[in-house]
Amino acid sequence: MLVILLVAAALVAVVVQTRRDTMADARHRTLAAAESFAHAPGLVAALNGPDPSATLQPLAEETRKAAGVDALIVYRLDGITLTHSDVSQLGKHVIGPYARAAEGEAFTRTFNGALGPSVISAAPVKDASGQVVGIVSAPVTVESVQKTVNRQLPVFLVSAGAAVAIAAVGAGLVSRRLSRQTHGLGPAEMTRMYEHHDAVLHAVREGVLITGADGRLLLANDEARRLLDLPADAEGRPVDSLGLEAGTAELLSSDRIATDEVHLAADRLLSLNKRSTTPFGVHRTSVVTLRDTTELRALSGRAEVARGRLRLLYDAGLRIGSTLDVARTAEELAQVAVPGFADVVTVELQDLVLRGEEPSGASTELRRTAVAGLAEDHPLYPVGQLIHFVPGTPVATSVADGRSVLEPDLGGSPGWQGQDLARAREILDYGIHSLAVVPLQARGVVLGLVNFWRAGDSPPFDREDLSFAEELAGRAAVSIDNARRYTREHATAVTLQRSLMPRGVPAQESLDVAHRYLPAQAGVGGDWFDVIPLPGARVALVVGDVVGHGLHAAATMGRLRVAIHNFSTLDLPPDELLSHLDELVARIDVQDEDTEDAEDAEGSTQPAITGATCLYVIYDAVSGLVTAATAGHPPPALAHPDGTVTFLRPPVSPPLGLGAGMPVETAAATLPEGSRLVLYTDGLLHNRTRDLDAAMEALRQAVGGPDRRPEQVCAGVMESMLPTRPDDDVALLVAQTRLLAPDRVAEWDVEPDPAAVGPVRNACARKLAEWGLDDISFGTELILSELITNAVRYGKVPIRVRLLLTETLVCEVSDGSSTAPHIRRAKDTDEGGRGLFLVARYAERWGTRYSTRGKTIWASQSLDSSGTPDDEAMGDILLGEWDDVEL
Repeated sequence: MLVILLVAAALVAVVVQTRRDTMADARHRTLAAAESFAHAPGLVAALNGPDPSATLQPLAEETRKAAGVDALIVYRLDGITLTHSDVSQLGKHVIGPYARAAEGEAFTRTFNGALGPSVISAAPVKDASGQVVGIVSAPVTVESVQKTVNRQLPVFLVSAGAAVAIAAVGAGLVSRRLSRQTHGLGPAEMTRMYEHHDAVLHAVREGVLITGADGRLLLANDEARRLLDLPADAEGRPVDSLGLEAGTAELLSSDRIATDEVHLAADRLLSLNKRSTTPFGVHRTSVVTLRDTTELRALSGRAEVARGRLRLLYDAGLRIGSTLDVARTAEELAQVAVPGFADVVTVELQDLVLRGEEPSGASTELRRTAVAGLAEDHPLYPVGQLIHFVPGTPVATSVADGRSVLEPDLGGSPGWQGQDLARAREILDYGIHSLAVVPLQARGVVLGLVNFWRAGDSPPFDREDLSFAEELAGRAAVSIDNARRYTREHATAVTLQRSLMPRGVPAQESLDVAHRYLPAQAGVGGDWFDVIPLPGARVALVVGDVVGHGLHAAATMGRLRVAIHNFSTLDLPPDELLSHLDELVARIDVQDEDTEDAEDAEGSTQPAITGATCLYVIYDAVSGLVTAATAGHPPPALAHPDGTVTFLRPPVSPPLGLGAGMPVETAAATLPEGSRLVLYTDGLLHNRTRDLDAAMEALRQAVGGPDRRPEQVCAGVMESMLPTRPDDDVALLVAQTRLLAPDRVAEWDVEPDPAAVGPVRNACARKLAEWGLDDISFGTELILSELITNAVRYGKVPIRVRLLLTETLVCEVSDGSSTAPHIRRAKDTDEGGRGLFLVARYAERWGTRYSTRGKTIWASQSLDSSGTPDDEAMGDILLGEWDDVEL
């Protein structure tokens, strides 16, 4: 920018100067032309001639062209123009600034004449006597002068542009070189860099020297001067003249590269590093850094020990407590300390801790749980032995006082030898000579202790070693206590789960059932299964899953299982049962939330049951119909007798407690005899190496195939579907269907007429005789009479009677009404109200179930007559009570 401004100023100056010079030249030329023509010979004679213009006009034009003026004008003293470049002006009278010329003085001035603004010069024409007889003027127009300047202006501009270009290229090259040399730093950055350079160079706690190729010292910071004891005028002097040690001087003056070389300087040990400032090319200067390692040498041994201890603590954090097993955690403690800290380690724990119970206090009777670092022929107590430590020994003192005990020299410790003198001598002969006893304490309770032993050439334990041993034991004690508490909770959860899980499959004829339950690697979970016999040759199959593991999952599973059993006694269809279960779980969650604030202060808040799923399936052995409903659970698999496998997929509903009143829908299918129903929990499908679709396909392959018994299917599924240690617990239920033989089912349609009761009752009696059930015929006829009469009097068509012969005899009366009877105790004065009472006395169980077409009242009787009431005892009740049933 500075160059551009200078060139622009120079250009303006040159233009102005050129214009001034051109104007001056114009004045000189016009004056010279005018005076030359005025003094030309024969001019006076021509003026006095008869026709001056004819004589002078050609001469004037020739002179004008030669002089380079715009005109050469000759005037008489009266102002008449005799010559002019414009012939139209000849003979005209012109008034101009010619008074000075008429007086005999030549002049030059700027004048606005006939040719426009002009520079005009005038000179008098004198005769021989000196009298002025005429005037000659030579004008040059300003326009002509400007044209002359304009013709030179391109040259000026080109020259200025060239100068600017040269200046710009030069400035760019210089700037580029400066930027490369300064690494792009500006003046402010360069100034700050040099200030920081000086500050760092002299403030750093490391000596810095720069030496030249000629062996002279170029630069030394303050630390280098102190470490080498350099004189004040050291810079610029040869290194050999600075009074340094021979090896140090040789290194500084040579071209040799050095890394962490140790040199002696007075009473200091200096670590020197030397590098060339030009690693590639000719060696010019070298940079030497040096630091005092005298104190570092003294601390290096202790630092190495501390580094090893930190590494050992890190390894302990990774290795101790990898499992929630008390004995395994004690073994990990012993193994992690050998041989990095001790040669031998033994761990003793209280029996209560090993069983997962809370220690009641300090006890000197401990069981050796883990040993590390010993050969088979060692003299110490073996693992598993219960040891009673004698009072006064280091172990007894450590347990009683809850503090660590250090025995640097076992040979000179009579208290330690008092435990067992003979064994103590064997231990000393084995080479063990030092002991550190550290209690394992958690929450202020002594769980046991750990003994660290050193043998052979190992140094005896000191106070620093004891502090490290306490740190290591403290970390291990927390892991042992966690394992103890887990052992207790696991044992409690296992006990609870065993008490809540079904101990076997109830006897029933509709299905051949096999089942499996496999707990997860993490322990007890919340998966369960159930087989619930229902009246009418039907069976309910249930599988459920509570998310999580441990005591809460087992307790939640028990609550849900009991609730399902209670709902199943109402003989509800699957969709209604799951709807009621969803409402129950939602109410339980609300109650738990209401009591959370009060329980939170005691730390016993009960988590909600969110995350529980359930699948409920009912199989009817008469029709082969399977009806299923699910609350967030995987669908059941149906394996047909020909080996094909399909999935019965009910519409998906949310998990229990999250339904928010949404309806639960069912899916149904009719299965031929010999089909297999496979119910499972999602732990069977979850696998890190496959997705859900692949898992379902694997399950399809595992349960397929003809002629396979449920036990074979269970074994094949568990073997092919599960990893060695599953992450989630698994419940599997496989049921092979059976159909009730047609000759064991009898059905009759009943007209809505009281007269139709008798014929149906007689037909039932004949069927019972055909089945060989004469012993219970009387009670069955009584039950059927009461139920059929009740349906005729109070029910709606269609009315139907069905007898089912299974392990019991089931009597069913169905009608199109939704009203159900209920039993009551009739008063002595009542004429009716005893019908259902009699039914309840003759039947083992009875109840009502509802369908979309009405209701069914059923009664189940044992096939022997041992439970039938005595006829004489019931005679007075039976008289006249056939048809009185209270609704």
